[in-house]
Amino acid sequence: MPRPLDFDTRQIHAAALIDAQAQARVTPIYQTAGYVFDDFDDGETRFAGRGGRVYSRNENPTNFVAGQRLADLEGGVDGIVVASGQAAILVAVAALAGAGDHVLITKSLYEGTNEMFRGIFKRQGIDGEYVPDEASDAEWAARIRPNTKAIYTESIPNPLGQVVDLERLAGIAHAHGLPLVVDNTVATPYLERPIEFGADVVIHSTSKWLAGHGAVIGGAVIDGGTFDWAASGRFPQLAESPRPGVGSFVERFGTGAYGAYLRQVVVLEYGPTVPPTSTFLLLHGIETLSLRMDRHVANAQAVAEFLEGKPGVGVVHFPGLPSNPYYELAQKYLPLGPGSIVSIDVGTREAARAFIDALELVTPMTHIGDVRTLALHLGSTIHLKLNDEQKDHIGITPGLIRISVGIESARDIIADLELGLAAIAAL
Repeated sequence: MPRPLDFDTRQIHAAALIDAQAQARVTPIYQTAGYVFDDFDDGETRFAGRGGRVYSRNENPTNFVAGQRLADLEGGVDGIVVASGQAAILVAVAALAGAGDHVLITKSLYEGTNEMFRGIFKRQGIDGEYVPDEASDAEWAARIRPNTKAIYTESIPNPLGQVVDLERLAGIAHAHGLPLVVDNTVATPYLERPIEFGADVVIHSTSKWLAGHGAVIGGAVIDGGTFDWAASGRFPQLAESPRPGVGSFVERFGTGAYGAYLRQVVVLEYGPTVPPTSTFLLLHGIETLSLRMDRHVANAQAVAEFLEGKPGVGVVHFPGLPSNPYYELAQKYLPLGPGSIVSIDVGTREAARAFIDALELVTPMTHIGDVRTLALHLGSTIHLKLNDEQKDHIGITPGLIRISVGIESARDIIADLELGLAAIAAL
């Protein structure tokens, strides 16, 4: 039996589709809404879910290739791409929970995700309860209710770069018949594969490092194929027959039940379709993921080491620094590097303004994972809606600046950051 292909090879070749007529080597853009049925019976067969595409809302071939490639890279059994990272979170959670249900979420989550749990999920009757990442196993277990449907976390939370102990959370979740859902956007499957540490569902904002060039919006959900939905007893939508004469998703799709339910029910009903033109660019980004991530990580390490201890910089949040409280966990979970977000506290809002406004190469904008280095003051942008007490509770200090380190010359990035430090010193 041939050995498995390496990551660098699979990011180029996994699930690639060669067009049957034109023999195009690059997966084509299938810019079509629907697909021709062979005959009357074929239409019925497809709508019954027994083979063949019906509509591009959830079954576009270009999008299918991207979903399967990401599933391959993450070590899952199925993957589906959607319109954005927010859409990925929405459908991933909606496939598990509904009105009256409960989800445990780590306190360190990105604010955009927090807004969803405070907003649309709450309006739909899903109760998201925050638990401190460092809470004991007993405290986590005490928060689990009969209507709890998942534990939700991020592998490397944005913007402070805490490294979540996924094996521990997976153990807690599985002991109570719950799946662990992990947003792996910041790490990407090149740096960390949560399924290998017990995660059951993986989410990505593909707009970030996977696409890599700040040109497209997209998201993805990966089914790990690891969770026993029937044994859990908490997921009748997967383990019970949807109507007479039709087997449950577990009976029909086995380990791929969650992915099939996501595609055939949740995504079909919500309709968060990503354009195949965007997915085409995503596929090109994925092909160079490992090459770019090596540079991202090396540059971030250099930037963090440069900033640590500099006058005007109080704290450098980057788990690649030995002084960081998450350094040891990073060595375990992220041996190839802890991502490329470096957040710094420059003390005050005024200092942050001086720093941001002095930059010439680094771009001030809201995004991460771009080939370009980006910087953003968090308290006045992403966390603007929170009051001071809420910001302080989650570590968003008045002078906190997030730097998404790109792949330019590290020397040039650092020289630009020196302009920002000089502007602080001149206050």
